[in-house]
Amino acid sequence: MESVEASGAAEVVGRGRPIRVLIAKPGLDGHDRGAKVVARALRDGGMEVIYTGLRQTPEQIAAAAVQEDVDAVGLSILSGAHNVLLPEVTRLLTEQGAEDILVFAGGIIPEQDIPGLKSAGVDAIFLPGTSTKSIVEYLQNRFAAAPAAT
Repeated sequence: MESVEASGAAEVVGRGRPIRVLIAKPGLDGHDRGAKVVARALRDGGMEVIYTGLRQTPEQIAAAAVQEDVDAVGLSILSGAHNVLLPEVTRLLTEQGAEDILVFAGGIIPEQDIPGLKSAGVDAIFLPGTSTKSIVEYLQNRFAAAPAAT
């Protein structure tokens, strides 16, 4: 895993540290340019970013998220397996007692699949053409409103 330190002040309210985000590519999708662009934008937005690389299983992603004590997991998927892989990541996080980790996704996801993914625990879905600024602001706003962990 590749970790990039934060350079700004995008902190989790009440925790006094930068927002930690794991970016992962679940499944057999071999294209990661978009994931790397988002990872860099988040880092430039002051977050700590861990990028797991290509072809990660849901089990690997959930384990890495727990081990790295992240606040959020960003999943990039282009393979069409989003209805299987994304709910499996959220299920595994819940199973491991990490349901407080925010899960968001981006990639080629048909609009009609979004409600089912959200009901499975994916907080937000970013479709092609979304600006990286929107993703950075989403996380900053989401964690600015989050209560402190006890």
